[in-house]
Amino acid sequence: MQIQYFGARGSLPTPGKTTIKYGGNTTCLSLVVKEHQFIVDGGSGLRLLGLDLMKKEFAQGKGQATFFWTHFHWDHLMGFPFFVPNFIPGNKFKHYGPAQTHDILVRQQEFITFPVEFAKMPSQHVFETLEPDQTVHIQDVQVSTCRMNHPAGGLTYKFTQGGKSVVFATDVEHLNEGIDPILLKHAQGAEVLIYDAQYTPEEYAKGRKGWGHSTWKNAVELAKAAGVKRLHLCHHDQMHSDSFLEKQVLAPAKKIFHKTCLAREGWQFEL
Repeated sequence: MQIQYFGARGSLPTPGKTTIKYGGNTTCLSLVVKEHQFIVDGGSGLRLLGLDLMKKEFAQGKGQATFFWTHFHWDHLMGFPFFVPNFIPGNKFKHYGPAQTHDILVRQQEFITFPVEFAKMPSQHVFETLEPDQTVHIQDVQVSTCRMNHPAGGLTYKFTQGGKSVVFATDVEHLNEGIDPILLKHAQGAEVLIYDAQYTPEEYAKGRKGWGHSTWKNAVELAKAAGVKRLHLCHHDQMHSDSFLEKQVLAPAKKIFHKTCLAREGWQFEL
């Protein structure tokens, strides 16, 4: 399983000299298993992934990919209208996600907000609804879900192939009593846990409770309890510079859970 971040920022794209190392594009994750393309979320980073795919069979209208959507806040959707393979006849996409997935993507491309409506894109799209605690198999990849503790809800995904798993838990907030037992079970023994760490503990305590995001402290507590091998902190706040992330997020997290990294736009690794 080849994994690459095309966007790791949260809430709003933040291009600029202070975010160049870890990236300013919002959430988009690519997973490739035996040449099949999986895509998790379509933030502004999806535009970059689309350009990358246009170097392959997608440019000839022979591409196929499977989307998994976590939820429908705009920072996780905004790249979809700018995903170039959508505009190539013959490309085929299957979408998994909560029940509203089709309607939300259509509404995002209503003519008043975008010049090309969803129905007028020449690529082919099919949709399948997923619920929490559901499992689907695509080729030899098992994809399981659990509910996401975030305003308006959503899904967290676990991808398992060849006995190794990666858990994508963006936009999740820990529970008042600490570790979420459902997410703990979901992440148990994962090779990689990708977890929301938008706020520092100090920021979270100052009026951000209930906003649907977590902290590096809660991330490392979950990683240790779940026995994961590696922790990737993601959904970096739009106000956090590269320097801030390294000093105020990564450094204290690594003291507790050594195998902690910051998700970085463009970073590719193999599971």
